[in-house]
Amino acid sequence: MSTIHLTNGDVAADSLRTALHQAGRNERVLALRDDLAVGPLRGVDDTPNVRADFWQRVIGDGAPHADAPRDYLREFRDQAAALEQIAAEQSQVAVWHAESASDQLTLRRVCYHLRNSPQRLNEVRLSIRDLTDCGASPHSRPDQATSVGMFAPEALVKRLPDVAPISVLRISRLALEWQEVKQANGETRRWRDNTFTSGSFADLDTLILERASGHWQPAAQIGAQLMAAELGYLVSDTVVLWRFRELAANGRVDLRGDVSGWRSLELRSALSTCSS
Repeated sequence: MSTIHLTNGDVAADSLRTALHQAGRNERVLALRDDLAVGPLRGVDDTPNVRADFWQRVIGDGAPHADAPRDYLREFRDQAAALEQIAAEQSQVAVWHAESASDQLTLRRVCYHLRNSPQRLNEVRLSIRDLTDCGASPHSRPDQATSVGMFAPEALVKRLPDVAPISVLRISRLALEWQEVKQANGETRRWRDNTFTSGSFADLDTLILERASGHWQPAAQIGAQLMAAELGYLVSDTVVLWRFRELAANGRVDLRGDVSGWRSLELRSALSTCSS
């Protein structure tokens, strides 16, 4: 019987497709394109609007020179339909996940959707021990958090034989945890010691303000520090840019340059009395 492989994000999916091709296996890979560690979750399995509205606020219409604005509602409708289709099929399902909040939430969401077909659910657990490049950024993180997208196809090929069934009891527990996280509905979700706790974007804003000085500095410098910080989740550059813009809109930082990208963007504390 064929297997459908699920990953969190396109980068992970592309790497896994390459790994499967290298192994001579023609199996389907589906990317679930949503960083579930940030934004509202209550109602996410009932309507695509919950997540579409959030990412519309965070990203806007997409790249500044795009031919057409992104249709987030359509994208999330398509993803919901894909999950429904997988739940209705008979194929085996393998969820690839590593040690990050978003990967772990993706695992729990899939378990929730396939909880009535537990015999079909499998997983591959990745950790920093599978990341053989000692110079890779997770090795320098205090929490050593990882996501499947960090692993090269060569590392994933080695783990293909390790696809293993998830026990019925564990599927039930993970599905229940997904429901609890949805009900908590925090702005952010931290994952530590196999437990989720809710956080807020104010936590991230505080770190930005602590690093902002009275002088202009490259926004990318602050962004890199945040993306390496131990937040309990892997914060993306997209979310960091959004928080920069939100802080600027609230008069707490000044920005100059292209606010949709990193190349020319600079940031300073709005309390600065220095000349620009």
